[in-house]
Amino acid sequence: MTKMIAIDHAASADIRGGLQHTSQSRSVSVALRRFAWFVVVYNVIVILWGAVVRATGSGAGCGDQWPLCDGAAIPQSPQFHTMVEFSHRLMSGGALILIVALLVWTWRATGKGHLGRWTSVIALVLVMNEAFLGALLVTVAAHSASPATGVLLFSCHLTNTLLLVAALALTAEFLSSPRFRATTRLRRGRLVFPTLGILATLLVGVTGSLVALGDTMYPSSNLLDAIRQDFSATAPLLLRLRWIHPASAFLAGAFILWLLVRAFRRDAPAKMHTLGMAVLVTLLLQYLLGVLDVVGQQPTWLQILHLLGANVFWIFLVLLAANYCLVEKSPAGDAVR
Repeated sequence: MTKMIAIDHAASADIRGGLQHTSQSRSVSVALRRFAWFVVVYNVIVILWGAVVRATGSGAGCGDQWPLCDGAAIPQSPQFHTMVEFSHRLMSGGALILIVALLVWTWRATGKGHLGRWTSVIALVLVMNEAFLGALLVTVAAHSASPATGVLLFSCHLTNTLLLVAALALTAEFLSSPRFRATTRLRRGRLVFPTLGILATLLVGVTGSLVALGDTMYPSSNLLDAIRQDFSATAPLLLRLRWIHPASAFLAGAFILWLLVRAFRRDAPAKMHTLGMAVLVTLLLQYLLGVLDVVGQQPTWLQILHLLGANVFWIFLVLLAANYCLVEKSPAGDAVR
């Protein structure tokens, strides 16, 4: 009799836990999920427009003032470069507003412990840091006598941008497939290699943008001339750092291959298979675009297409790593395979 009562209590607890989990999941509306993914897409567009600013040489379109543009909140009779740079600043301001709205909506619509809450907070911190680093690039790097200062600030800015996209993508993912601290845990021993792969991919993204910046500032007439510049002691620092990009790409590829092997295992969830295929396709596409970039001497349209592919690949990779490292438990406390 006692055993039957214990079983009944356990079953009741499972039902209550399941109902609580279901009610919490339903609290995340379709509108919020769509809005979260819209914020991701919008920020990718802002990044692409930033590449247009760089490719058109419009980085100094608003002078060395921030947040003012040519000494005014709204520039008067702006030239082409001013319009390009000022529009990018407006879009960045819009990103901040959208992320604040996402954070407030997420905290109001989700229960305590929802992982989307914390990733939305991280996204807000990163977008504010994005503005701070952008201001430093305008006000400090422009007056610095050392080219290393500009390279360092530019690298920090790019790293922050990729981390921001990752935080937003994870927020959208957790809202689309609700995960809660009470029902989610890290898989022990499975965090090291995905983290290394993410960091290596981060390095690829940063160095790739440095390569694009170097090619814009110091264009070469042909591929052979560009290779000579890479190994010339008198070449600018940006050009002498170009070799890091292909080297880090191969390193990241090794880690990503390791993660893909896990994603395509028979016992892996269907979502892991889908994300693994997305990562593989976008990775191969990025290698192809990278080769075309080198052979074609970095035309602007190809740079932007390459950057778009890099952001899409980055999002898929972050989601794959998250799905690999996090395992959801059933309401009863057992891990869901």
